[in-house]
Amino acid sequence: MNYGISILFRAIPLLMAVFCFGYGAFIYDYGDAGGRVVAGPVIFSLGMICIALFCTAATIIRQIIHTYNQAAKYGLPILGYLAAIVTIIGGICVFSNADGTSAFVAGHVITGVGFITGCVATAATSSTRFSLIPGNSRGTGNEVPEGAFTLGQERALEIIVILISLIAWIWAFVLLANSHVHPAYFVAGHVMAGLACICTSLIALVATIARQIRNVYSEKERSQWPKLVLLMGSISFIWGFFIILADSGSANGTTGYIMLGLGLVCYSISSKVILLAKIWRHEFKLANRIPLIPVFTALACLFLAAFVFELATVNADYFIPARVLSGLGAICFTLFSIVSILESGTSSK
Repeated sequence: MNYGISILFRAIPLLMAVFCFGYGAFIYDYGDAGGRVVAGPVIFSLGMICIALFCTAATIIRQIIHTYNQAAKYGLPILGYLAAIVTIIGGICVFSNADGTSAFVAGHVITGVGFITGCVATAATSSTRFSLIPGNSRGTGNEVPEGAFTLGQERALEIIVILISLIAWIWAFVLLANSHVHPAYFVAGHVMAGLACICTSLIALVATIARQIRNVYSEKERSQWPKLVLLMGSISFIWGFFIILADSGSANGTTGYIMLGLGLVCYSISSKVILLAKIWRHEFKLANRIPLIPVFTALACLFLAAFVFELATVNADYFIPARVLSGLGAICFTLFSIVSILESGTSSK
């Protein structure tokens, strides 16, 4: 990877963050409809995920082009966690002070986005010793290399994402259990479940990176971790279809389209886990094609958003999912940058 390409791959997450911040603010300020109170802040918060993904991208790229230093080693993960903390606190403040159902839903979803941001920040932290993976992958033994994570550090990274995922799942089911109180609980609960699927998918990514750095990644894991991510994507996708088909006549049914988009984000994450699994001590000739997965998922989000935008012209209930799908498309495209960086850093060419 040359320096010019490294700048491009680092710029993509930042550009997508600017898009999410700008688009979210534009939606929120360009009217007073209730849907804007949800769609605007939620899309704005998606920009925080892009910031955390930038931290991951910069952490890996700087090691590839040999410009990694102590400031980047500690500063980039800290930036990612700060983005997560700000998003979570912001979401809690929004739904705690909500004076209407729109702010209530927005606050819970923003909090869930903060959970994802925290998991991505942990992925950035686990990537701080990424440079050890290519050498470990070409080896045959299982000795922990000098400078790798200790067993305690590996487990700490995995525990962080596992705990965040558990909190997201519990939060989702608590909201769903109160669906009879108000439809807002139904909407927030289902979206939180989709966000929990993404958090669970990131467990596989963090574990894969950390265990390959320690050189303890097993042959069995080559299939297990990718299957976990694909399972989470399928759960969110099928769940979304079920909601659309079962409740298409109400505003609740439109939530299914958001879950479809969240499932596509899971599939985008799978590209990173699949790539690292396929190249581990094996030659995989199609490794440079894997970055196409997040490209396809980004296009799928945008094409689906186009159809939902059309539905919104005749039914205002589709206003929110149409906008949110556009933001999720930006997340998928950002993941294209990350998996391209991984492919470059692990390529044997």
